[in-house]
Amino acid sequence: MKKTVLFELKANLKDLKLSAMAREIEVSLRQAGESGIGYEEFLLDLTRAEIQSRAGNRLKRRIREARFPLIKPLETFYLHAVPDLDIRVFRELASCEFIKERQNVIYLGSSGTGKTHMATALGLEACKNNFRTRFVTCYGLVNELIEAREERELQRLLQRYSRYDLLILDELGYIPFSREGAELLFQVLADRHEKGSVIITTNPGFADWTQVFGEQAMTAALLDRLTHKARIINCTWQSYRLKQSLEYGNRG
Repeated sequence: MKKTVLFELKANLKDLKLSAMAREIEVSLRQAGESGIGYEEFLLDLTRAEIQSRAGNRLKRRIREARFPLIKPLETFYLHAVPDLDIRVFRELASCEFIKERQNVIYLGSSGTGKTHMATALGLEACKNNFRTRFVTCYGLVNELIEAREERELQRLLQRYSRYDLLILDELGYIPFSREGAELLFQVLADRHEKGSVIITTNPGFADWTQVFGEQAMTAALLDRLTHKARIINCTWQSYRLKQSLEYGNRG
């Protein structure tokens, strides 16, 4: 192929926003010439490269948007360290069907039992399935909401959080909320009821949530919405982190 034709072809592919095909065209042409493959297979290989490139870029964008504090994929969670976990349920959640059904997941248990790791792993699976995802601590979200109200940007922020397919709220109950903070968090969660999924990790049991939100009627209304069709996973096992540390220590 003449250089002028190749130059124009690459330019056309870039104009059509087929950047991966533009990058691969020269290599693909050379390989096609060497192997003698037909036009159909040549085009198929090029389009596959474009699709794979777009999928990779989309995943990077979803992960960046989610703002995970640490990348903890599913395969790094040691299932043998938590023998009481229902593996069938966990794998079902990893399929992300609960997001399609707009259901919630609540991890209840003591610190160190792997709640955040499991929530992050499910969030990454959601990103792989092209669901808009956001990870945030409850305390961080409340502070963000209060600041937005003070700057008269609350409605815009509420709309942004309503657009996520999956909202992961980590560490509910570590710090009690002010009345204003509790009401704002309630608004976010109430707006998502049967419209988008929520994953919550929390130390205190449901009976103690009134101490976190400070108002019994609001807590009862929130629990009614959150637990409706929710998957509730009680993390009753010993510290997952401690088991990992002991395992690494034994290896040494």
